[in-house]
Amino acid sequence: MKPRILITGGAGFIGSHLADELLEQGYRVRVLDCLLPQVHGPSGERPEYLAADVELIVGDVRDPATVQRALQGVDVVYHLAAAVGVGQSMYEVAHYTSVNNLGTAVLLQALADSPVERLVVASSMSIYGEGAYRSPEGPLVAASERPLEQLQAGQWEVSDEAGRPLEPVATPETKAPAASSVYALSKYDQERLSLIVGGAYRIPTVALRFFNAYGPRQALGNPYTGVLAIFSSQYLNGHRPSIFEDGLQQRDFVNVHDVARACRLAMEVPEAAGHVFNVGSGDAVTVRQVAAKIGEVLGLESIEPEITTRYRVGDIRHCFADISKAQRILGYEPQVSFPEGLAELAEWLRSQTNLAADATSRARQELTARGLVV
Repeated sequence: MKPRILITGGAGFIGSHLADELLEQGYRVRVLDCLLPQVHGPSGERPEYLAADVELIVGDVRDPATVQRALQGVDVVYHLAAAVGVGQSMYEVAHYTSVNNLGTAVLLQALADSPVERLVVASSMSIYGEGAYRSPEGPLVAASERPLEQLQAGQWEVSDEAGRPLEPVATPETKAPAASSVYALSKYDQERLSLIVGGAYRIPTVALRFFNAYGPRQALGNPYTGVLAIFSSQYLNGHRPSIFEDGLQQRDFVNVHDVARACRLAMEVPEAAGHVFNVGSGDAVTVRQVAAKIGEVLGLESIEPEITTRYRVGDIRHCFADISKAQRILGYEPQVSFPEGLAELAEWLRSQTNLAADATSRARQELTARGLVV
C-alpha cells in the first residue's frame, strides 16, 4: 500500500492541486487546513474543488493537539500552510510570524517526536529579494536594495555603485537570501527550520522555492494572492488592472500543475533529500505583458492597465528562476506553456465571475495609509 500523506494548507490553491496529483498516483491524502475566510470565504465549508477522496481535518497548524491528530498514521508530510502576501505581511507582522514561524515550529516539534519518511516544505522565491544580476563587465554581482530616493524619482532599474544598470539573469539556488519583507523572512525561516530539524532527526527533507504560481482555484477575492489572480479579479469587475512601477519588472510564472508535479518528485526522488530547489518555468515575463495577456484571454483587452508609477515597500525589481538543479536531480520539466496555462485559467475564470470581488483598492488604501506605497 502506498504511503499516507499529510498536506498542511492542503485545501488551498497549490495544496488542492497537489492532492489531485498524489491521488492520481495512488497515494492516500489527508489535509489539515483552517479554511481561512480571506482565502476560502466566510462559510467555512469544505471547498467544492477538494477531491472527495481527500480526508479533511479543519484546524490550525499552530495547535499542537490538532497537529498530533493530523499526523497519526502519516508517512510523508508536505508543509504548505502559511499566511501569504508580501504587502499584508508588512502591517500584520505578528500574524504572519505566528502562522508561518510558530506554525512550522509546532509541526516540527511533533515530527521530532514521531519522524516521518519525508518532509517537503514550501518555500518562496521571495527569500532571494532581488534576483541575480550581471555587471557590465560580465561577472555575477549581488544587487543592493534600491534606495527610496531612487524609487521616488521613478528610476526603477537596479544599478551598481557607479550608477550603471545591471543585467537581470536567472536566479540559482546558490544566490544568497536577502529577504525584503516580513513574508519573505518568514518563508526563509520555514525553510531553514525544516532543514535543520529534519537533519537532526534524520527526516529526509526537501525545500521547494516556488516562483509565481498561477492557475485555477486561486482566491480571486484575496487582494494579496498572486498577481494573475489580482489582475483577473480587476478585469472581471470592469476595473483597470493596477501595475506598480512601470510594469517592466520581470517575474517567472509557473503553472500550478507543474508545481504539483515538482512536489511529487521531491517526495519520490531519493536524491532530493537535503536539497533546496527552485520551482519555476525558467522564463522571464514582464508584469505589463502578463496584464495584457490575461486581458486578451478574457476578451477584455479594451480595458487598459493602469501604470501607477508607484512603489510598494517590500517589492523587488527582477527575479526569475534558474531551474537547472531541479531538472538535473528531480527530473523536473515544466510541461504547461504560458499560453496553455492562461487558456485553462480563462476557462475557469469565466465560471467564477460571480465570486470575483475586487478588494484590491481597499488593500492599496490600507498600504498607502501606512506609508507602504510611495
